[in-house]
Amino acid sequence: MPSHPSTIGLHPTMHTTIFKTVGIVGTGAMGRGIAQIAAQAGSIVKLMDAQAGAAEKAHQALFSQWDKLVEKERISPDAAHAHKARLRVAGTLADLSDCDLVIEAIVERLDIKKALFAQLEAIVPAQAVLASNTSSLSVTAIAAALKHPERFAGYHFFNPVPLMKVVEIIAGLKTGADTCHGLSQYARQMGHTPVQAQDTPGFIVNHAGRGYGTEALRIVSEGIADFATIDRILRDQAGFKLGPFELMDLTGLDVSHPVMESIYHQYYEEDRYRPSVITAQRLAGGLLGRKTGEGFYRHEGGVAQVPAEAPPPVVAEMPPVWVSPRAARRSELLQLLKNLGAHIETGQSPSPQALTLVAPLGFDITTVAVVERLDPARTVGIDMLIDDATTKRRVLATNPATRSDMRDAAHALFARDGKAVSVIRDSGGFVTQRVVATIVNIASDICQQGVCSPKDLETAVTLGLGYPMGPLAMGDRYGPTNVLEVLFNMQTVYGDQRYRPSPWLRRRGAIGLSLMHEES
Repeated sequence: MPSHPSTIGLHPTMHTTIFKTVGIVGTGAMGRGIAQIAAQAGSIVKLMDAQAGAAEKAHQALFSQWDKLVEKERISPDAAHAHKARLRVAGTLADLSDCDLVIEAIVERLDIKKALFAQLEAIVPAQAVLASNTSSLSVTAIAAALKHPERFAGYHFFNPVPLMKVVEIIAGLKTGADTCHGLSQYARQMGHTPVQAQDTPGFIVNHAGRGYGTEALRIVSEGIADFATIDRILRDQAGFKLGPFELMDLTGLDVSHPVMESIYHQYYEEDRYRPSVITAQRLAGGLLGRKTGEGFYRHEGGVAQVPAEAPPPVVAEMPPVWVSPRAARRSELLQLLKNLGAHIETGQSPSPQALTLVAPLGFDITTVAVVERLDPARTVGIDMLIDDATTKRRVLATNPATRSDMRDAAHALFARDGKAVSVIRDSGGFVTQRVVATIVNIASDICQQGVCSPKDLETAVTLGLGYPMGPLAMGDRYGPTNVLEVLFNMQTVYGDQRYRPSPWLRRRGAIGLSLMHEES
């Protein structure tokens, strides 16, 4: 075994690939994707699968994929020919004996992975690197039985591999620094961006992604809004490409719910990661999403059948409007009302006829009405966390006592300029506030735990989850102090430890630092 770890798997000529010959064990969607980009990077790639005929099938599929890329003029015929010439089928593990790197992409079971790597360690050369594409298992645990765990690391790609341009490199407790360095260089040669993560549950992307779906499920479970409304709000107001329920239908609950449970239990029932009974029930009932034709939406021909949004109500006579002096972005809200043609009251308290508007951060409408001694029957809330000019949708919230005529008046008023409006039931933090705050808080705690650097976190989440911006940048844009206020107030409303602010966020917010700031 190597006495000079600085030479692990590396080749001195930088005009060639870092790893000349790469073995791929497991030729499902992930294995095929990794094999494709490895061959395209110039490596000889050997496909191996324990299932009879699977490696040959993957070999044929990759040939067809390169032929399609030629037809679409994405690559030249010469390039396709070269890629094909580098792709081989390995009949047994012993055929991987000349590999510089072996990447495993098999079933997510610790016992099976450990047994595989014990075999591989006895087969491959002393300088070879072993890597697992595990998405949720401990890298340290997989490597525990190896004689030389310093040459083993996690190498987590995302599906579809050729399009998802990020790879997490996970160091176990005994992984050598040079092993990670070599894998990082190779990721770049394959056209991917490497990010470095410590061996913690969910690594970076699956860990950081806990806030989006779980908080949306929490909102549904409180009867605040339905799936389609929450998806519309988070797309149109917060700027996400897919709503959380659209996303879960796309990935499938057979994939997403076990990850929720795994991270929750691996963190010893940490409240921030608590899963939902909603997904557990739907998984048990086979409502997995697009792959089964029904999930949170019914799918026909791969297209979600989303219920149409009701038009704004028609209100013959609009009441005057009074705005709470404690409203967030009060001056902007008053200007918006003026632009919409509202009759604005300016007294210290609203008249008996007035529609009363509040714009809290984190508090629910009921709490604000009680604290400010407002008539709850005439009180409606509006989410003003995000500048109205930058959003495609406004979100209003009623409380249990809000009269239907006041609800309809507020809806009609804020829809006057044609912008979409959603009306939800009372919620601490509306929808966007609580989801954004949860995302930012979990990301902050990832940095606090030292799982990765703030820079790698932002890169991994932006590329791996497709968020409109990294979660720390999101917190900076909307203001760490505002996010803190949302969390503190939500914790007051719900009494739930899931909303307790991370020290990373609390300290930076308190002294006006960017969430990207690292201590010197």
